[in-house]
Amino acid sequence: MPTYAYACKDCGHAFDIVQSFSDSSLTSCPECQGALRKKFNSVGVVFKGSGFYRTDSRDAKGSTVSAAPGAPAAAPAAAPAASAPAAAAS
Repeated sequence: MPTYAYACKDCGHAFDIVQSFSDSSLTSCPECQGALRKKFNSVGVVFKGSGFYRTDSRDAKGSTVSAAPGAPAAAPAAAPAASAPAAAAS
């Protein structure tokens, strides 16, 4: 159930209350019986599921990084030679 924030127009008393969506809004202040107004806050946005990341919509065959025009393509890093110490020993 959501939490709603109210403020009294007369005395300024502010409070939060948990109400169901089907409950009607409160109209009178519990402190002074004055008129209430519902306060609205910004809602935090949460992105859940697939489709929100750069890699979610990429083609599995294509490259994920594009090179700048005219820039040479990066060569894959060579693995260190495992036989180098053995060659030096012979």
